[in-house]
Amino acid sequence: MQIAIWSLTILSMFLFPVFGKAAQFETDVIETSAGTVEIMFLGHSSLKMEFNDRQIYIDPVGESVDYTTLPKADIILITHEHKDHFDLNAIRVLAGEKALVVMPESCAAQYQEGIVMRNEDVKIVQGLKIEGVPAYNIVHKRKSGFPYHLKGIGNGYIITLGDRRIYVAGDTENIPEMKELSEIDVAFLPVNLPYTMTVEMAADAVRTIRPKIFYPYHTGDTDLSELVELLKNQSDTDVRIRNMK
Repeated sequence: MQIAIWSLTILSMFLFPVFGKAAQFETDVIETSAGTVEIMFLGHSSLKMEFNDRQIYIDPVGESVDYTTLPKADIILITHEHKDHFDLNAIRVLAGEKALVVMPESCAAQYQEGIVMRNEDVKIVQGLKIEGVPAYNIVHKRKSGFPYHLKGIGNGYIITLGDRRIYVAGDTENIPEMKELSEIDVAFLPVNLPYTMTVEMAADAVRTIRPKIFYPYHTGDTDLSELVELLKNQSDTDVRIRNMK
């Protein structure tokens, strides 16, 4: 949503497509004070980030991805226990002998080698700062009356890479805790009814967080043009649409 002409300073931190490696997936690059971060969009809620020779996977799920063709993980982050985020087979393929798997307590009974992280925990994992952020529903609920995602069960994560803070929200609505987030450079926010946010909720979350770059993810069949329209005046956020159904 930025104007077309950028200063070189601003341009250096934004994202550019990369082709060749795992060409079936879109890949962007962001500059940081400690090198580049390559972000690969694996679909739905699954992401891969490469930073200083570390391979970081978030919610790797294997339905549409052959993880045997991708590099082994150094760090795997799992947001919660639902099957479209927590795939034991994918984790075992990627983990090898060296990966550290960070997950909420709800996943630990099934993958006991994991590092348990709770909301608001802060951990240093292989030299990288990772912060746990609450992720839950307030409005959207099952027929039983229970939210699709209960408070205190799942995590979002803020990953600090160099001088950039990347927020991967997990399955959540625009919860009050987002008002406490600061200096977010890149935000991945879910937009998929009935499980996460409406486009209006996502637009509100962007206005609250004010990330420099915003990726809608976990989008399902959501009409993202409506979201882009709602954010057309958010001049300090660049909205990036990638294939994350």
